[in-house]
Amino acid sequence: MKLLHLDSSILGDNSASRTISAAIVERLTTADPAIEVEYRDLVADPVDHLTIGSFMALAEGEELKQFLAADIVVIGAGFYNFTIPSQLKAWVDRITVKGHTFSYGESGPVGLATGKRVIVALARGGIYSADSPRAGFEHAETLLRNVFGLTGCDVEFVVAEGIAMGDEARRVAIEGAVAQAKRIAPAAVGVAA
Repeated sequence: MKLLHLDSSILGDNSASRTISAAIVERLTTADPAIEVEYRDLVADPVDHLTIGSFMALAEGEELKQFLAADIVVIGAGFYNFTIPSQLKAWVDRITVKGHTFSYGESGPVGLATGKRVIVALARGGIYSADSPRAGFEHAETLLRNVFGLTGCDVEFVVAEGIAMGDEARRVAIEGAVAQAKRIAPAAVGVAA
């Protein structure tokens, strides 16, 4: 089984999403030591943003090949300006490829990457969960849920929010998300924790 681990936070060692994504990968590899992990730091090793030339060659891209080869994808995503980091958006643009990860049928889009499990470690500075007054400003989870839904993947989220609301709030949010990561179901695709 292959696991692709991506981090996209610009905060380096101070990143909550990196801490949580590492905890998810640790949980999965402890449960199944045979999992092969491929890691990419999208900040240290960024994907170029799309141009017309790169758009025309998406089906030949390394990012698409890595994504399709993975059984599980773990993504560490920060929440900047109400959405995902631009580094992660550039990667998403490279793996959302008509004819490879989705197609159009008579009833609309059809995911072609079915059976793939995507787990997103999302860290938000404020509170944007569904019952908060700022829920309408949350565009990271919504975007990623829709993109991976389009491709047919099973997608899960481990969210830490309120991490910019003081040291104690940060500690509690990260500890709660890491605890949730430690309860992630083992590598079987689509199994709830």
